[in-house]
Amino acid sequence: MADVLQLKERVRNAILVGESDFREFKSALEGRPDNKKPRLVKKICEDIAEGLVAFANTDGGEIIIGVEDDATITGIPHSEEDIETMLNSVRTHIMEGHNLPLVHNVKINIDDKIILFFQVEKGTTEIYQLPDGRIVIRKDKRTVPAHVKRLQFDRQESKSREFDRQFVDGANVNDLDIPLIQSYADKFLKGLTVEKYLQQIGLAEYSVSGLKLRQAALLLFAKDIQKWYPRSQVRILKVAGTSLGSGDKYNVISDEFVQGNIFELIIKSWEALRPFLAFKTIFSSESKFEQQFTYPEEACREALLNAIAHRDYANYNGIEVYIYDDRMEIKSPGALLSTLTIHDLLTLDNRHESRNSKITYVLKINEFMREIGEGMKRIFTVMSERELDKPKLYSNTSWFTVTLFNKSVYSEKQLEFLKMFEEYKLTNNQKKILILGMNGNELSPNEILKAMNTQDVEILTREMLKLRQSNLVIETKTAAQARNIVSNSHGKKQKKDIPRYKVLIPKK
Repeated sequence: MADVLQLKERVRNAILVGESDFREFKSALEGRPDNKKPRLVKKICEDIAEGLVAFANTDGGEIIIGVEDDATITGIPHSEEDIETMLNSVRTHIMEGHNLPLVHNVKINIDDKIILFFQVEKGTTEIYQLPDGRIVIRKDKRTVPAHVKRLQFDRQESKSREFDRQFVDGANVNDLDIPLIQSYADKFLKGLTVEKYLQQIGLAEYSVSGLKLRQAALLLFAKDIQKWYPRSQVRILKVAGTSLGSGDKYNVISDEFVQGNIFELIIKSWEALRPFLAFKTIFSSESKFEQQFTYPEEACREALLNAIAHRDYANYNGIEVYIYDDRMEIKSPGALLSTLTIHDLLTLDNRHESRNSKITYVLKINEFMREIGEGMKRIFTVMSERELDKPKLYSNTSWFTVTLFNKSVYSEKQLEFLKMFEEYKLTNNQKKILILGMNGNELSPNEILKAMNTQDVEILTREMLKLRQSNLVIETKTAAQARNIVSNSHGKKQKKDIPRYKVLIPKK
């Protein structure tokens, strides 16, 4: 049984690896470095409950009490009675009637110091609440409040949330790509065997009958994915025109399937899709001819990875990519989770919740994904930087679709207007400001912030300074004049709403 990963070893490995989106350390001490004392038990219990509720409401995770942020083990100096109170916080400090999807809440002795280890899975049947009714989630490695209207999931959604963690009868390590797993195990922590790595990252557990594999292990690492999951595939269709015809008008000119486990699918599907991102030649601001892809590579890659990582694997359809003349649609099986909305995603504040928490975790620690939730923001940012139309997000009961457009965000009239400013090497934000004032309109700070899709006043100040220094924008009202207008409005206006700037056309 040398390949059985004991819990103590697993926790020690977790401490060595450090904090992450899925792991949090909490000290049991407080005070100055030279005068530490035990923290109040009540506060520690609240930390435990709040952290575990947030993890259960997002992607699952673990909390270790008695470890500092820098992974120093300082232990828990409290009494046995206090420690028992902390262990019971998983029941006493969450809303009555809720049972967390708890995996571990145990006391462990490491290096002669007592620590507490808590682990929860991602919730699959309900949203968890604290005793005061608050709902919290994980965001950017922090616990933050959330407003979730729906507290129970329908049967299909619960099934999809559970799928990647289910154990698979008849599967064993020999069904997996062992060299691939070993390469990732060595990166995670040198010396881990394949079996111990799979246990460490939550893809397998030992039982009396041997190592049991979860669905996620097969989806990620299966040697023959068709044996276990025949629709682990991406279908790429090139369509002639802007709509899909049928019958005599069927206009698909290329139809390609890519199959494999998730790691293979990420690589192979991108290799298959990339040639369809046909490039065009442009005349750059540096007066050089350059080749650019019609669709930004990074945005397409992020959208494809998002589909593979977050699709509903309990739904036996495959991912479909439609490439039309004017757009690309990437459709992944499964509706958007009921705890997320299109509006949540469009706020681009890294709000996230992964349907497949095990799969997402493995992709994150192996650097296929960046910060969890950052992918959607990156797609929108890259498209904006390339001055292309904003992506469209859509979800129904069967699919979630990301649509990327190859059309400029500017109209022909706006592009003609911007030609007058070509010599100034404008930033995207500066172009947006000039477009806003192309009809001689006076511009308010709020209008400019909205056009730039930001509330960062520093960005506004920086971009306006450059435009004013280039004599492309003038101030029509001073800050003092704007304040007087606000004062005379008796609270009906705000300073940021007062038009104060005007665009100047360069003299030839």
